[in-house]
Amino acid sequence: MAADGVAIATYEFGDPDASTVLLVHGFASSALGNWHLTGWVRDLLRAGRHVIAIDQRGHGASDKPHDPRRYSMQILAEDVLTVLDAFLLGEVQFAGYSLGARVGWKAAREYPDRITAAVLGGIPDGDPLTRFRVDQAREFIANGEAPDDRLTATYVQMAAGIPNNDLSALLALVEGMRDGEQPNVGNAPSQQLLFATGSDDRIVEKSRALSAASPHGTFFEIPGRNHFNAPTSREFRAAAIEFLAEQPN
Repeated sequence: MAADGVAIATYEFGDPDASTVLLVHGFASSALGNWHLTGWVRDLLRAGRHVIAIDQRGHGASDKPHDPRRYSMQILAEDVLTVLDAFLLGEVQFAGYSLGARVGWKAAREYPDRITAAVLGGIPDGDPLTRFRVDQAREFIANGEAPDDRLTATYVQMAAGIPNNDLSALLALVEGMRDGEQPNVGNAPSQQLLFATGSDDRIVEKSRALSAASPHGTFFEIPGRNHFNAPTSREFRAAAIEFLAEQPN
């Protein structure tokens, strides 16, 4: 339960005495969709890890407030800390994708004594939803009118196609996160970071630039993947698990 009363759904796998990896999913996805169905949890367990995955607020089985004030990068990072405290976890390694990677960037900066290393997949600098047309998304929710803006249409149609998504909550998240602190070359965390972005993702060069600007960043280009199918990549999973194994536990 977050400080503002929002319930955060959590999923635990493996031996609690093993070193923990915390998994945080992307926008309009969920813990099970992003990490369990794609083989990440299975492969982390085979590597001897204890895994905690969360549904971010507004997603999955977590509460889905419709008030934009209940969403900000700071609040989403604080939800991560709430989960660590609830499970009595002193230190963890982190893996996040897209929105989850942006939250990981913020959480790693805010809580360097709790997050020792991080895999940040599909993360550009700045806010990738700056061009998102909130007005057109509202029209889609109200009457099904497809957005004219291509980016807005892509995200809305993707979100609408996933069972149990609450589009009003996701729209509130987009509004709430606007104008907040975002990843950029001047505010990189100090931990060891693995950046991973698909070779067919439009943000790949921006992600590579973030890696280069990080004090301890390395970059892995996920072959033949775009932003939406990168989490299913076996090569991505293998690179992430190898990276985490090389870091102190």
